[in-house]
Amino acid sequence: MFIRTEKSVKEFMSYYPIVASLVIINLSLWLIIDVLHLPIAMQLYQWGIGHNLSVFYGEYWRLITPVFLHAGLMHVLFNSFALVLFGPALEQMIGKFKFITFYLLAGLAGNIGTYIIEPTANVPHLGASGAVYGLFGIYVFMVFFRKNLIDQANAQIVLTIFVIGLVMTFIRPGINIYAHIFGFIGGFALGPIMLTKALPFYAGRIRKKRKSNDISFDPNRWKKRQLTQKIKKNAFWIILGILVLFGIFNRLL
Repeated sequence: MFIRTEKSVKEFMSYYPIVASLVIINLSLWLIIDVLHLPIAMQLYQWGIGHNLSVFYGEYWRLITPVFLHAGLMHVLFNSFALVLFGPALEQMIGKFKFITFYLLAGLAGNIGTYIIEPTANVPHLGASGAVYGLFGIYVFMVFFRKNLIDQANAQIVLTIFVIGLVMTFIRPGINIYAHIFGFIGGFALGPIMLTKALPFYAGRIRKKRKSNDISFDPNRWKKRQLTQKIKKNAFWIILGILVLFGIFNRLL
């Protein structure tokens, strides 16, 4: 469910076009603003960054545009990694339209919560963390109320990483705590609606759409299957290790 088995980036993009598009948008905007410093970069940044005082005076688009902007390489990589990790399964389970609607609403919930707590704050904020915590919210909803959609191993992964993320939310400086909390609440609250008619994640469901002439004999298929099984058994430690590495790099940069 949370281990990627696609053979290439192209295959991933064809299976999960919404997740892939969101990651491309995040990285492209970061590249334009933080690396290339194109003439339009500063205008995009100033127009789209979250700013409660500006929202107070009527710039309501700032409740959604910060979801696509990030503060630095590690910020965009961490949120994009989380999206690639937790987004594909949900996109398949509820469909493309529901997924993009859910993602934007969860991000919106995080920014609305930030605004409600401090409506005249003059401090900018940005990032997809609210939407990412919305993913945690809907998965936690599955764990408690839709157990047919998530198995015990994946439920353990979600709960453990969520707890770690929640702890980091309160101990790391510069974190928009309200966006995380309200994004999670928004994702949890949207669970009953978004999971209507949802099907459990099954990677083979997408692969069945391949044409029969694309199927060929692979002499190494058994070795690949054994490797995949080993990865699945150690999924929790692999994901946790990657998150720790991100945290270390973020401290060094």
